[in-house]
Amino acid sequence: MRCSFLPSSPALEEITVPTPAFLDLRGRGFGLLDFGGDGVPLVALHGTFGRASTFSALASYLAPEFRTIALDQRGHGLSDHGGDLGSDAFVDDAVALLEHLDQGPALLLGHSMGGVVAYRLAARRPDLVRALVIEDVGSVTDASELEHPVFDVTEWPRSFPDRNALADFLAGQGVPALGYFMDSAHESGGRWRLRFDHEDMMAVQYGNAGDFRADWAASAHPALLLRGGNSTLLSRERAEEMVRARPGTRLRELAGCGHWVHLDDPRGHAEQVRAFLREVLSAPV
Repeated sequence: MRCSFLPSSPALEEITVPTPAFLDLRGRGFGLLDFGGDGVPLVALHGTFGRASTFSALASYLAPEFRTIALDQRGHGLSDHGGDLGSDAFVDDAVALLEHLDQGPALLLGHSMGGVVAYRLAARRPDLVRALVIEDVGSVTDASELEHPVFDVTEWPRSFPDRNALADFLAGQGVPALGYFMDSAHESGGRWRLRFDHEDMMAVQYGNAGDFRADWAASAHPALLLRGGNSTLLSRERAEEMVRARPGTRLRELAGCGHWVHLDDPRGHAEQVRAFLREVLSAPV
């Protein structure tokens, strides 16, 4: 399994991340990356510990056909930290974003926790969604299903003398996707830190664990469920059950990938997403 932030493809070695925009949604501040262009908008929601920029490679592969718009979810990146970090709050944020964008029913992609936000939003506000891409997350995300549903960061140091020291610490903690975490690294006051509060991340994990099978089955939009062949967070059995429980869902498994499919095989991931979205857009509404 390959877990690097940028793929090795020469075509993507010079990916540029757009300047973040800042939004006020329901009185709370959010960072947003709009990769631009005239393509069909695709709204992307990252997982716990992530940032909008995790979708930079995907945005590059999908352009110019699709215009990727990615949110720093609450508690992450440049968005406000603290406050309510339960699942409903994340869904409400995403609803507010789609209403702000005002582009009609959205193509909505979510990875991990972002996937739960996406399919729960579709259940609550089907009028805001045209199709779903759900990357490596199940309909049950708590200890009844997962051996290790929470990654404990409580005792992690809050700052480091330099970037290498931060990276070395993360590697020593067995972080499974080092680049995903290092995407949140930044320098502040002469020290290197991560753009999230450790207590927030614990609250996010506990607040977004649960049995969401009813939400998953409650919407009828076309859906693509992507699973990493080596994933420990979405079993093949659960993925197949999700397909059976929700008509209009197709499952695609990418061999050799773990939980971060969009980083482990960025080209293969993008090809699956593009093919699915093209089919959705070509179908009668």
